[in-house]
Amino acid sequence: MEDRAPGLRAAPSGLAARDRLSENPEKPVRLDKWLWAARFFKTRALAVKACELGRIQWNGKDAKPARDVRAGDMLRIRSESGEFEIQVLGVSEMRGPAAQAQALYQETEASKAARAKAAEERKAMQEFAPLPERRPTKRDRRRIIQFRGGR
Repeated sequence: MEDRAPGLRAAPSGLAARDRLSENPEKPVRLDKWLWAARFFKTRALAVKACELGRIQWNGKDAKPARDVRAGDMLRIRSESGEFEIQVLGVSEMRGPAAQAQALYQETEASKAARAKAAEERKAMQEFAPLPERRPTKRDRRRIIQFRGGR
């Protein structure tokens, strides 16, 4: 009797989790797949949308989702987390653990400093933001929803 549930297949032999980097490091990978595998975006669809909105630059040019990414490429990524300027160190089509994803790229020192400065500025601005006097009422919530364009 098998130890696993019916319908589940065994992992292919010879491919451990640490070996999921591309077998051929020179083989290019689609940009949207790489951004997803490197954990910059939660889904490939979000990576595609970011490319279409011009939030991803490849070697100084606006990138399309199908652009091939190879080791050595420079990417500039704007997302909710901030603006990253990175150099691609490896390629992978499979999303793995965070430690493996961080091994795929190296962030430039200028990018790290700019993100740290932006975080400090956001933290300082919170001190000057007025706190609400009370929780919003049902009427207030309806106005907020209407203002944001909902319903």
